[in-house]
Amino acid sequence: MKLIMAVIQDKDSTRLSDALVKADYRATKLSSTGGFLKAGNTTFLIGVEDESVEDVMGIIQKNCRSREQVVAPISPMGGNADSYVPYPVEVQVGGATVFVLPVDQFEQF
Repeated sequence: MKLIMAVIQDKDSTRLSDALVKADYRATKLSSTGGFLKAGNTTFLIGVEDESVEDVMGIIQKNCRSREQVVAPISPMGGNADSYVPYPVEVQVGGATVFVLPVDQFEQF
């Protein structure tokens, strides 16, 4: 058994949730915040049998796309101002960061 942890952009959350339910996979959704852009993310915890990992990974890849976004920089309060960029920059956001972890034991009460 494996635990798939997928950190995705909030904009893709509903689409991925619907696709997982349609494919008969259960998931737990957690609100999370990214460290770089300080923007809202959703973290999905999905427990699956080993043979279902590739199927779930395909569902995640199909429903979580990256996109370009213009962001305003955050002022370096008390930090090093040498790397501070004082104007908005375009960055790539979205997609998914996925971790697949082995599960030694699973219990449901």
